[in-house]
Amino acid sequence: MTFKKFLKTAALAFAVTVAPVSGTVTAYAAGPASVADLAENLLGAVVNISTSQNVASGPGQRAPRPQVPDGSPFQEFFDEFFNNRNGQQQQRRNAPRSRKVQSLGSGFVIDPEGIIITNNHVIADADEITVDFTDGSKLIATVVGTDPKTDIAVLKVTPEKPLQAVAFGASKSSRVGDWVMAIGNPFGQGSSVTLGIISAINRDINSGPYDNFIQTDAAINRGNSGGPLFNMNGEVIGINTAIISPSGGSIGLGFSIPSSLATGVIDQLRNFGETRRGWLGVSIQPVNEDEAEALGMTSARGALVAGVTPKGPAEKSGIKVGDVVLTFDGKSVDEMRDLPRIVADTEVGKSVDVVVLRKGKEENIKVAVGRLEDGEKAMAAGENSGDAEESKTVSALGMTFGELTDEARSEFKINSETKGVLITAVEDGSVAAEKGVKAGAVLSEIGQEAVSTPAEVEARFAALKKEGRKKALLLISSPDGQLGFVVLSLE
Repeated sequence: MTFKKFLKTAALAFAVTVAPVSGTVTAYAAGPASVADLAENLLGAVVNISTSQNVASGPGQRAPRPQVPDGSPFQEFFDEFFNNRNGQQQQRRNAPRSRKVQSLGSGFVIDPEGIIITNNHVIADADEITVDFTDGSKLIATVVGTDPKTDIAVLKVTPEKPLQAVAFGASKSSRVGDWVMAIGNPFGQGSSVTLGIISAINRDINSGPYDNFIQTDAAINRGNSGGPLFNMNGEVIGINTAIISPSGGSIGLGFSIPSSLATGVIDQLRNFGETRRGWLGVSIQPVNEDEAEALGMTSARGALVAGVTPKGPAEKSGIKVGDVVLTFDGKSVDEMRDLPRIVADTEVGKSVDVVVLRKGKEENIKVAVGRLEDGEKAMAAGENSGDAEESKTVSALGMTFGELTDEARSEFKINSETKGVLITAVEDGSVAAEKGVKAGAVLSEIGQEAVSTPAEVEARFAALKKEGRKKALLLISSPDGQLGFVVLSLE
């Protein structure tokens, strides 16, 4: 066999479907033959977005004075000229000036009447937004609404004729390994098409409270932000928004906001110009294996309530610190990050059933869902009013307890995930000291109930004594987050 014939035979073998092996699924060695027709039908709906912003800059820099040799006959001339010039221009130089900063991104049309979707970070703080279409036309856009929490923005242009638009598909139907196509404006080069697969779903990259990204290896670069991620039916299943890259270019780690999350946000922005998310009014933390064991749970699941907002929906309904939320409105809370998304998607004002684990028993609690935006405003007003309870310390069982502030975290190198009350001092010779408790540790629970302030520690010890308890089970975390139980006498 000639080498040329060998290459031809090998190429044909690689392109065909591999026969299924008993007990396994069919494997495919080749991707789509072409996506040219699909791309051609979609390119017209994808736009380039350019923004400009006037940014104040400092006073102008004085031009350096030319140097002349010592004793030069021109020395007097130069001194006179530049002294006069600098004096005349001093006021102008010191006056504040502005410069225009421009940025580029992508977007896509979802309504022929001129509704365009992009990322919030693409148009944030812009003084002017210009939308460039593939036919060379340009239109000035106005902002309908933005949502920084999900990085979504809705824009409006006024076209002379209906625009080509695309529709959202169901991202929940997408699977790892499905082919996807990204179209956008990478590095300002104009419309570009890249192809890849869904690498993972439900990714949390710690960019916000509702992270639930689609991960893809379809090349996404700077300038692709706000562009669409299509399935092979030409439906938008994601909005390209982030990459992980040490160089700034694509290394196959791109992330898209799934349509299942985006469509609800977009509908609210179009209808109200703002979001209207559900709100429970709790601070939560994960349930790890140690906490699950202490709580008598068979597995680590749910969201542990570490704090309850005063006058919030949770407090009004009877949810308490130390409860573990297992289900919300019939939806399972398998891990902590599930709860914020479920609550946010719940209709404001709706009365829902919340199942919590409390002292080893499941309880059903009715909660009237509040509005997150109202809750945030109320909390901000409370923080700014000066009426907040001042931080204080309490002493009990040979230990002194204080607030777990940012300064304390820095001083004792306590990680951001650790919740509770700081142990600021431990008396020499006390039972706590004998059992290895040290300053810098964090008290998370007393008698299987979470504590978050020194006042709660004091109240909890008092409550146990009133119940006739002789000992208290304390859940204590070391600065690096390692949990352990310590039993101390209350007498």
